[in-house]
Parts: sequence; structure tokens; C-alpha cells
Amino acid sequence: MVTLVQHLIDGAWRGQEDRARRNPANQTEVVNTSPSADAGTVHDAISAAEQAASGWASTPAPARGAILLDAAELLRTKHSEIARDLVREEGKTLAEATGEVRRAIDVLRYFGARGWHQDGSVFPSASADTTVLTRQEPLGVVGLITPWNFPIAIPAWKLAPALIAGNAVVLKPAEFTPASADHLARALLAAGLPDGVLNVVHGAGEVAGKTLVEDDRVAAVSFTGSTDVGMRIQRTVTERRGRVQLEMGGKNAYLVLDDAAPEAAARVVAAGAFGLTGQACTATSRVYCTPGVRAEFSAALATEAKRYQPGDGLATGTAMGPVISEQQLATDVGAVRTAIDNGATVVTGGADPDGLRFEPTVLTDMAQDADVVRQEVFGPVLAVLPVADLDEGLARVNDSPYGLAAGICTRDLAAAHHFAAATHVGVVKVNRPTTGLDLNVPFGGVKDSSTNTFREQGPTATEFYSWSKTVYFGHDR
Repeated sequence: MVTLVQHLIDGAWRGQEDRARRNPANQTEVVNTSPSADAGTVHDAISAAEQAASGWASTPAPARGAILLDAAELLRTKHSEIARDLVREEGKTLAEATGEVRRAIDVLRYFGARGWHQDGSVFPSASADTTVLTRQEPLGVVGLITPWNFPIAIPAWKLAPALIAGNAVVLKPAEFTPASADHLARALLAAGLPDGVLNVVHGAGEVAGKTLVEDDRVAAVSFTGSTDVGMRIQRTVTERRGRVQLEMGGKNAYLVLDDAAPEAAARVVAAGAFGLTGQACTATSRVYCTPGVRAEFSAALATEAKRYQPGDGLATGTAMGPVISEQQLATDVGAVRTAIDNGATVVTGGADPDGLRFEPTVLTDMAQDADVVRQEVFGPVLAVLPVADLDEGLARVNDSPYGLAAGICTRDLAAAHHFAAATHVGVVKVNRPTTGLDLNVPFGGVKDSSTNTFREQGPTATEFYSWSKTVYFGHDR
């Protein structure tokens, strides 16, 4: 069945289909169609949000939260259907998609419950008969631009804190994955979200995204995507004195020390590198290994990599889905072929895809400055390099323009603590894959991976979507 996805503007669905999304597992099945917004459509969405903003801001926070909680329950009743739709448009495995939909549900529940939390603080005053308190005020209209790799989870974890903070929203989902965002929007609308509080526009970033970013009525923009696009957004929004939040690329490293169990370390690294087809900003893409464990770890890693044979995400037993698109496939193939041309050795995998199915690839015998070691690939491609010890490993891990995630496999508690303290990244994993995040803790990177200002997720996520006002109450008798 082909799903028709439309823009949502002021509570109405509109737009003529002009884009078809095909299932990346077979490249023939059309799974949905969607419209492409022009500048006028985006301006209409912003106007609708602007009109709805004050009414939503004045709605009591518990009432706002109740809508998020009801939306979570509506998603739960369609959990399996939404997960299967996600597989068909994005390509990940059914297990991965099911977990992602579960994440979106839990995010709505988490922030829905925040509606009952205390808003602001009370402080003592140096003046007699005076009480000082703070209020958290919504920004007004916020723009959210989300990627294709987590097409319902990332919109949820941006939308939920924006809405609970009292903002009206214009969401621009990725072109490849319109249906997943559509499921989320329909659940919120059915749960009672007032018309205009959430508006969704589909289409190209060069048109819809650019228009959203440039409009002075949009007080803040939260973006997840590539570093190049993110930096352009930052310049545009900052120049008009808007607020901006960026989570961008990564070149995440893992360090395997001599005391690590080789097979356990290989499972952890492979899960981070090849799970989600390597198409996660937190995916492991380079590994540094000390001499005492290198041979055993490399052999175990090659065995683990072969377990992630690509296939249809809906087929039983598929461990890894196809690549999202021809463009991404070209990036993956190009990275591997360039590495081979420059002397790299292929441990397993290679550069011969079957359609959009690209085998997990492990490369070795490369220099630290090789392109495949320095540049983000965003696919199931892993570079393995030797280091002498913990100190050299740390230096190599930090030798990157990116700073999103890093991990270490070791049974040495002191080494693990030192690694956690010394790595220049926003997320550190010890004996766990670099992928996978708890929704109740802050998430974000440093360096070229993030603006490193306001963190997403967790108890502080609403800070980006609100501003603090200090109020002095004199109560003379």
C-alpha cells in the first residue's frame, strides 16, 4: 500500500504529491508519496504557528503534558504498523525500527510527565518583604529540521521538549522519510493538540529548510544533520539573533586495550559499527588496538562483521538493512575504494554492493591521516589501526575535528576513568557500543559535532526552548 503524506498547516492536510519514496531493500516498491513545499507553503506554516503560539503558551503545562501522554498511547496502539512503515521507507531492520518507535513513545511519556514538574525557582531576597522567583517562558515559534536515520525518534525528542515548554513548531523532516514524521504528527493531532501548534512541511532542504531558517519569526532552530549544513544554519540564524542548536557529524573512535576480552570487545565494536547499517552519528568508525590483543581482536571482529549480512529489514533473521540511497552508497563505496587505492588491506567486506546492500567492511594498514580515518562515511565501514598503549590511543582518539562519541574496552577501572576524563567528546562508553542512548540523560557533542551549547534529551532539554525571567514580588503589610 502506498501512503500519501501531506503538509500539516494550521490543522489541515494539504499539498499535491510530487515525490515518491521507494523501499531501499528492493528499490522498486513505492512506499509513500509526498509534496515539496515552496517558500509560500513554509511561510504559511510559520504564520499558523505564530497565530497559535500565544494560546498554547497560556495553556497550563499539565494540560500540555496530557496531550503528549495521550499521543504516546496512540502511537503505542499502532506500534507494529509504524515500525513496519519505518523499515519500508528507511531500510533498517524490524528490530531496530521497533526499538525506535518505542523510543518515540517513551520520549513523549517522559516530557508529558514533565508538565507536572515545578517551573522556575524561588530565591531569597536581600530586601525585606520581597520574594524573588524565576519563570521559564516559551520562545514562540521554533523550527525543527530532522534527519532520515532516526525518522521518528529524533522528531520526537525535539518536538516533545519544544511543546511542553509552550512553543509552537514548524517541523521539516528529511525527504527520504516523510511517513515516520507523519505518524508522529497525526498522533499529536488526534490527542488534541490545537490547530497551528504543530505544522509539518516536506521537501528539499534547499527550499523548505532554507526558508524556515531565514524567517525572522522563527525564534530558534534545532537541527540534526551534516556539519557543513549545520554551520550554514548557524551563521544564518545567529546573524538575525535567533537561537540555534546543532547536532552534526561524528568520526567516533573505540580503544581496545590488552586486558579486554577479544570476543566481547569485537561484539561491542561490531554492534556500534554495523548496527543501524552504520548510519548513525554515534556509530563507531575507527578502532585503535594495543599489541597484546590485536591479533585475537581482529580475528573476532572479522567473524562478527560477517554476522551483519545486509538484507530486507522485514525478513526474518536480517541483521543489517540496506543503505538509505544511491548517494549514500556512492559515499560508502568511494571511501573503501579510495582506501584500497592508497594501500589499505580489506579484512572483510569490500566495495561490491548488491543494489543498496553493502557488506560490513573492515579495513586495516592505513595511516592516521587517511581519508577513511579522518572523514565521516556514515556507513558500515570500519578502520582498525594499531597503537602502543593507552596514552597513544587517547591521543589518536582525540585527533579528530569531531567530538561526539568514543568508547573503550578494558577491565582496568583506572584506565576507564582516565579515558572518560581525557577524551574530547560529548558521550563516552565503557565496554558498551558507541550507539544507543538513554532518553533521560543529556546528549550532544563538542568540536565540529555540535554547537556545544544546549543539550538534547534529559531534564535540561527544555532549556533550549525557553528563556528565564526573574520576578521580584514586594509584599509590604
